[in-house]
Amino acid sequence: MSDDDTEYPQTTADQPPGRARAARLCAHTSTHTVLHDPDGLFEGHLPLDREPYERLVETVLTWAGSDPLTPRDYEQIALQLTGHARAVMAGVERCVGQWPRGSEPRLLADVVLREADGRLSLKPEGTRRCVQNRARLVRALYANLDRLRCTPSQYT
Repeated sequence: MSDDDTEYPQTTADQPPGRARAARLCAHTSTHTVLHDPDGLFEGHLPLDREPYERLVETVLTWAGSDPLTPRDYEQIALQLTGHARAVMAGVERCVGQWPRGSEPRLLADVVLREADGRLSLKPEGTRRCVQNRARLVRALYANLDRLRCTPSQYT
């Protein structure tokens, strides 16, 4: 396949026909491939690369005083954190199904997911405050994901 070709993923049983075409290969470099995936078709199928994002979250949350970056830099970091937050949300949504309705972890996950969806629906801004809010959201989503991965029988 040449760099000019567009590669479309196969439609799976859990995706409506035609939706698979929405995700496409956008850029290819010698070390990685960048995907344009506005419908989130891949986020449920790729493992989370947690460590670099946890380091980014901790770094962002330590910023204090005057703004160390330009608005454009903040926008890029906010976009990175937004995309990762959506991927973690997909992980939480997959895990929440293993819990019985009305269980404490499931109720908490539902609240966290609704809040995260509302916060991510706002357009990212080129400010430190926006980036730090997205970092806090990623941290909260990971905490919820960790809570959901414990044994459901402990809470029934």
